[in-house]
Amino acid sequence: MYIQVKNVNFTEELKIMLNKNRIPQYKKLYQILRKHVDEGIYRQGDLLPSENELCQLYGMTRPTVRQALSALANEGYIRKHQGKGSIVTNMPRDIGILSVSGTTSAVGDRNLRTKIIVKPVLIPWPQEFMFPLSDIERESGCIYMERLRLLDDEPIFYDISYIANINLPRITARKFENRSLFKILRDHYQVEIKGGEQRIKAIPASAKISRYLKLKRGSPVLHLERKMETNVNGLYLYSSIYCNTHKYSIFGRF
Repeated sequence: MYIQVKNVNFTEELKIMLNKNRIPQYKKLYQILRKHVDEGIYRQGDLLPSENELCQLYGMTRPTVRQALSALANEGYIRKHQGKGSIVTNMPRDIGILSVSGTTSAVGDRNLRTKIIVKPVLIPWPQEFMFPLSDIERESGCIYMERLRLLDDEPIFYDISYIANINLPRITARKFENRSLFKILRDHYQVEIKGGEQRIKAIPASAKISRYLKLKRGSPVLHLERKMETNVNGLYLYSSIYCNTHKYSIFGRF
């Protein structure tokens, strides 16, 4: 029995894929190229494919390709050089905190430091807490910790963490200075972050927050309240994060 395999045109397949979602064609190309820059496929100083190459590769018209490149240029991802093409510039100064990967993974190899303000300690849960707690959580208590995250010596996050004290032996004895909380949980306790929920709002900086983030008192800061679900039944991580967005914006992909 013989099976005949038809030749499939790559461009046509790509057209079908790109047309699945009802968003402008230039936006789809913009998202693809931005992802490639974010992930380091193209680095600072690299040339993107030419307009002709992009037209052929993605089956798009030249005006569509130019619109995508203009969007990248407007956001600082590339600069257009007459006679050369589109050159990747400095990466936008964004921090990808809105994900389950954690700040350390999101920042990558940039100069991120963690300063411990309050070392991990086992305490009862606050009576008035930002999320509802189960009876098991209340009975077990929580591991409380305060950290300041700095990027290139600029304070960007003041992070207060609450972890349900469920089968995490000797976690308060571990060193968290310049280390990832998520990685410690994964490597030593086989705890993986699966997802969660968060509330985001802008608030004026209190005296304490302004001192840590080096802002004027009353300056607007971004406040995130997060509940992170794990692969361990009943074990949740909570955090209250105050973000200094004066120099670095916050982004996430959905």
